[in-house]
Amino acid sequence: MSATTETPEIISARNGHSQCLLCGTLNPRSLHLTFQASEDGGVRTRFKACTELQGYDDLLHGGVIASLLDAAMTHCLFYQGIKAVTGDLHVRFVQPVFCNATLELRARILSSRPPLYRLRAEAVLGERVMAWAEAKFLPCREPR
Repeated sequence: MSATTETPEIISARNGHSQCLLCGTLNPRSLHLTFQASEDGGVRTRFKACTELQGYDDLLHGGVIASLLDAAMTHCLFYQGIKAVTGDLHVRFVQPVFCNATLELRARILSSRPPLYRLRAEAVLGERVMAWAEAKFLPCREPR
């Protein structure tokens, strides 16, 4: 499957993410993440951390980091035309992330064997990987 050329707003709306806390265009509390396709078939974006998202003093909350990595992988699938949910998520926190950091979030597909997709995401500061995640995704089930 080739990556789509649709805008992030169209991708978000089409995949039911308009109200998402991380990328939703209709959620007033959204972080408004927008991802772009990268040359390697994955996606990437920049995220500026802030003190409102801290856990320990001056450190970005680990749950926020995990959510950012999960969102990157979800959008990687969106760009391939796949609507899926996280079935298993493993996060490795390599270095603490301070609340003034600007991270680059990257994600790519490791394997695609429908109905199972394996992905990897990284939160990078400069050239240093601050956290990474690998996850398994399964296609969304439509509500009954």
